[in-house]
Amino acid sequence: MKILVINSGSSSLKFQLFAGADLTVSALGIIEEIGAAKSPVRLDTFDAAGGKQTFTQTDSIPDHRQAIMAMARLLRASGVLTDLHDLSGIGHRVVHGGEYFHKPVPIDKSVLAAIEKLILLAPLHNPANLTGIRVAMEHAPKTPQVAVFDTAFHQTIPEYAYLYALPHDLYRERHIRRYGFHGTSHGYVCGQAAEFLGKAASDLNIISLHLGNGASAAAVQGGKCVETSMGMTPLEGLIMGTRSGDIDPAILFYLARETKMDIQEMDDLLNKKSGLKGICDENDMRTITRRADQGDKQADLALTMFCYRLKKYIGSYMAVLGGADCIVFTGGIGENSSVVRERSCRGLKQMGIVLDAEKNKGEQQGIMEIQASNSPVKILVVPTDEEHAIATETARIVSKIPAAGNHNS
Repeated sequence: MKILVINSGSSSLKFQLFAGADLTVSALGIIEEIGAAKSPVRLDTFDAAGGKQTFTQTDSIPDHRQAIMAMARLLRASGVLTDLHDLSGIGHRVVHGGEYFHKPVPIDKSVLAAIEKLILLAPLHNPANLTGIRVAMEHAPKTPQVAVFDTAFHQTIPEYAYLYALPHDLYRERHIRRYGFHGTSHGYVCGQAAEFLGKAASDLNIISLHLGNGASAAAVQGGKCVETSMGMTPLEGLIMGTRSGDIDPAILFYLARETKMDIQEMDDLLNKKSGLKGICDENDMRTITRRADQGDKQADLALTMFCYRLKKYIGSYMAVLGGADCIVFTGGIGENSSVVRERSCRGLKQMGIVLDAEKNKGEQQGIMEIQASNSPVKILVVPTDEEHAIATETARIVSKIPAAGNHNS
């Protein structure tokens, strides 16, 4: 079996090729700066013995259609794939599934139409996702294609938690509600945590913390998400690399009135110029931590604010769940920043959360258990793998489609 996973961003295309019954990664690549004069292209391939080859080039790639074609050429040239038609299936990450999609689905005309309708809710993401799907379908029309939605995992959140305290007509007519994101990652790491602990997901309460340039928290009760920090868009919730997270919405009225800032300027302010970058002019946590260690007060403030907001969410989700069995750190920051993990858990002993300082500084090798021996709550560092989760779901769905057998390789 060969499964290709495609993640189409607004100006990039990420892809991974998985092969065999265990879906081992045989290639991964990225095409960046689509639409620019020159687009950097990189492909890494892996053989059965663990050997790695890297292919890089810079090319003129004006749009996602050309990016898909460049991806196919690169995969053929590397020898890992003869033709897109040799694939068993293609899995696509789709950011927003709205209320239409509660699980991954095979793509047909009705699914495409629904994703298009949801552009209003995700104008920066769904158009690129949709383009990637359509172009892939054009170039591999007989290959089953599957959509996996970032929002699907959060569709179990109860009504009283996903509704905002706004006139109810805005929900009925405009679909304004909490949707949540990073769902594929949250679902994956919670499953991995349950397996590691030797328990069924249905028997666990887990607080999942996906911390990267985008960051979100999820409260998962018995394997089902009951609360998450991101809202109608990925702007709400935790402090992020360039996003503000929670703020008083009246700040926008003030800025409009006092500075004459327009809607687009406020959008850019909250999504691209705020968060860690707004506080200390840097959004890479590694650099921020180094600066803080060297006595940079603004960097230390950014780090403190990030961890303080995270601690507030951990505490609130302990209340939502009535206590947690496990806290999971994942994502680029969650997996690699011992400082963020330590500061975020500091002072939570009364909640049963006690970190072991030495374990927390250990080198990451798969799943890492970092709670102290006297901590009732397990604390795990779990590497996320959204692409593998998408490949797994794609393979599961493809295996149920009779025609899919014609494309196994």
